[in-house]
Amino acid sequence: MPTTPDLPGLFVVRHPLVQHKLSLLRDRATPTKIFKELVDEIAMLMAYEATANLSLEPCEVETPLERMTGARVAGKKLVLVPILRAGLGMVEGILRLMPSARVGHVGLYRDHDTLQPVDYYFKVPAAAGERAFFVLDRMLAPGGSAVAAVDRLKKAGAVRVRFLCLVAAPVGVQRLRAAHPDVPIIAGMSESISLFDDITVASIAGLNVDVDALPIVDGTPRYGVPVAGIGKIVAIGLNYADHAAESNLPVP
Repeated sequence: MPTTPDLPGLFVVRHPLVQHKLSLLRDRATPTKIFKELVDEIAMLMAYEATANLSLEPCEVETPLERMTGARVAGKKLVLVPILRAGLGMVEGILRLMPSARVGHVGLYRDHDTLQPVDYYFKVPAAAGERAFFVLDRMLAPGGSAVAAVDRLKKAGAVRVRFLCLVAAPVGVQRLRAAHPDVPIIAGMSESISLFDDITVASIAGLNVDVDALPIVDGTPRYGVPVAGIGKIVAIGLNYADHAAESNLPVP
């Protein structure tokens, strides 16, 4: 799975089924029940790609006809670590692919005074240094929670960590890679948040928005949303003041 040229360390899963299901997921007409099922299915398909380079070790298997030498994933059981609560929706789909995987949890909240993530719950299996960890979250943006989750895992002794998300914003990718350049980021798609001086443009994937045609908000150099009659927001970054302040960006 090739890395993204302009964002080293980001691996976008371009499998046709993943891209097809992501389009359905982002459709405002998709019912909540189908939305949850799609998250489940996409997570399973992404995990298939994300585990392609796991190490194998030989094992002996007794077949109905004869004894043979097969292969199994080396080392202790893998660990899925959803960031509470959004990452929980990705767990069941991956467990169907890897039913023997262990599950840990990282709970985080943002301190309103310092704007820094604070973990309120952390539990992972023992022998962290001998396991591969998959940190799960639906969206990587602006990246503070992702960095804090990986910080906590490494403090517990983890050395093999991957980050899986449905949508990754460049600002989140850059922040996580700056803090943890050894952690690969596997995403279903990259959602761009571009900055032009004091003008913030939210570029929603697939809309091909003409920036010059967007409405100006209150006469200031801030652009209004290009979508009318929003029925459901699947994922959005910088959606409140704390996120903006954390990223040193103007409040949208």
